Amino acid sequence: MKKSVALMVGLRYTGARKSNHFISFIALVSMLGIALGTIVLITVMSVMNGFQSEMQERILGMVPHVVVGQRGQGITDWRALEKQVEKHPDVIAAAPFIDIQSMFKVSNNTRFGLVQGILPVKESKVSIIGQYMTAGSLEALKPKKYGIVLGVGLARSLGITVGDKVNLLIAESATVSPAGISPRTKRFTVVGLFEVRSEHDSMMAMIHIKDAATLTRKGDLVSALRITTKNVLNAQWTAFELRNLLDDEYYVSDWNYTHGTLFKAIKMEKTMIGVLLTFIVAVAAFNIISTLVMVVTDKQADIAILRTLGASPATIMKIFIVQGSVNGIIGTVIGVIGGVALAINLPQVVAFLEQMFGVSVIPGDVYFIGFLPSELHWEDVILIASIALGLTVFATIYPAWKASQTKPAEALRYE
Repeated sequence: MKKSVALMVGLRYTGARKSNHFISFIALVSMLGIALGTIVLITVMSVMNGFQSEMQERILGMVPHVVVGQRGQGITDWRALEKQVEKHPDVIAAAPFIDIQSMFKVSNNTRFGLVQGILPVKESKVSIIGQYMTAGSLEALKPKKYGIVLGVGLARSLGITVGDKVNLLIAESATVSPAGISPRTKRFTVVGLFEVRSEHDSMMAMIHIKDAATLTRKGDLVSALRITTKNVLNAQWTAFELRNLLDDEYYVSDWNYTHGTLFKAIKMEKTMIGVLLTFIVAVAAFNIISTLVMVVTDKQADIAILRTLGASPATIMKIFIVQGSVNGIIGTVIGVIGGVALAINLPQVVAFLEQMFGVSVIPGDVYFIGFLPSELHWEDVILIASIALGLTVFATIYPAWKASQTKPAEALRYE
């Protein structure tokens, strides 16, 4: 019964027309502050999620999830190894490749990079490169035709495009003579360009695996098998299981060895930004303290009358907790609705503002994507709403406790 009385009186105090307009203004400011902080938190967390997903797709789409190789010169029978690893339930596909450190030369322009010999039919199953071809296609790579697919950044730095020639200088199969060591040189024709907006655009090229074998004089040997898994974030566990499945002559590694630090840094950055932005909500929530302190002072006579009618200190405390919490609940609800709506439509909103004001928020020639990504995670929304409500309730405890300590006789002495 006391609980219902506290709720009824607390809601009445909240909805009543206040004679003190300054208190009403402070309450409105605290409510809007909570709403604004919640909107900012949800939007920023969604943007961080979007960037993380884009980087995961573009970088980990090019980097092997898991690599299986044979200790020594390379894999002698990659087809048998492919059948063995594809038995694992988490493995989607596997493809052989040959890595070659090379120099790209066009006239007097020289660049260093990585050439990868691939099987085009299998590469499309383990890489996203086929989805980001800006010219030509992987299928244009034919054995003994010596075609090459370049990253857009690498092609731009060399000043070439599809149909042009580029010389590869390979030190791995260099010729030793009395005059010195001469790297092996072979001219290739550019048959395609790709752009995934990562570091691969400026340092990677692809040729047919048979052409790579000819250049390196490896015969049927390949460097390793590239494996794509069902869950890229679980690739470390898949690699561990494959390590136990295969013989000791094979080694297994996953993308965490090469890019794990990058994604750990992104995760830490997301956490730190979330913590810092939470202070916006905290400042707004603690404005409720000043509001309730003034309300308690203004309602001294009302509190005294309630106490003389039999209300306990706990009931008085609950009344003001309800009154303070209502502002926080309203602000949180407004913030969640606004934050979710903005996060879902953020790319369109930013595109509209760019078009209206003629500016570029995310320049495509500077960043790896040319738009502001946003990916809403409902677990983030629930966490942010819970934090906002928790801070609001916590901020009401002290003023409500002070109200419960009011002594009726002293409060009514001068009434």
